[in-house]
Amino acid sequence: MSARARGALLLILVTCLWGSTFAVVKTLGESLSAPVLIAWRFSIAALALLPLLLWRPARAAPPAGPGSPLWRDGLLLGAWLIAGYGTQTVALQTTSANRAAFFTALSVVLVPLWLAVVQRRRLPLTLWAALPLAVAGLALLSWEGGALVVGDAWALACAVTYAGFIVALEGTAHRHAALPFTAAQVLSVTGLAWLWALLASPGELWPPASTWGPLLYLGVAATAVTTLLQTVGQRHVSAAEASLIYALEPVTASAFSYVLLREQIGARGALGGAFVVVATVLSQRAASNPRPETPAVQAENA
Repeated sequence: MSARARGALLLILVTCLWGSTFAVVKTLGESLSAPVLIAWRFSIAALALLPLLLWRPARAAPPAGPGSPLWRDGLLLGAWLIAGYGTQTVALQTTSANRAAFFTALSVVLVPLWLAVVQRRRLPLTLWAALPLAVAGLALLSWEGGALVVGDAWALACAVTYAGFIVALEGTAHRHAALPFTAAQVLSVTGLAWLWALLASPGELWPPASTWGPLLYLGVAATAVTTLLQTVGQRHVSAAEASLIYALEPVTASAFSYVLLREQIGARGALGGAFVVVATVLSQRAASNPRPETPAVQAENA
């Protein structure tokens, strides 16, 4: 098997792991508050990444720019990340996992739009095609599920905040080596989440015994392992190819939602989901980088 094929298979595995998190988080949300869930998830991820950080061979890190130390950029990205994970976790309390996944996928379309507005550039033709497709897809998904619920609004907020994370990541990733920068982001999210948990749920900080298995899966497999596999996989797969693989995340999320939660998507929802997937693929042609889904920088900076 060629290195390119192995890289593609690793990224497909990463996408499947990401897709599974919607159903898992929705299930955990029945027992844990959003801040407590996020705090434990990232605490476990930080512990899982620690051996990699300690045993990683020394490599020269790119010099940080003036006034841009690792901890400051890590805290900035961590703030965007906890906003994204927080809104997504709250969304899953009232909307289905498969709908939340497709709503969240809108972040891919929002990134080139955000960059075009901030940098005062003309919108590419592909983005003009992607935007109405994404809106139509979300409309079909919402139509199938009846009236909009508050969780849909939170899922849309997740897409906006995650788009903000990606834009901020693009401006900071080149300043630091990949693994220390990833660790800084994970630790920032952990600290912010525990602060949120102490303020919002001070009497509910210790998870029930039944939640430890899913929490370990989220922290180790869906956060730490995907970070490593994404970095390795993207060394052998182009950005364009990686973005096409990542566009399948809401599809895998729907599959896991059916298997784990028995959530189903009808004909209208399936058509709407297809519109969203096509819109994400089109939007990638308007962007220079693929969408990172975990708190990891692109493989080019590894």
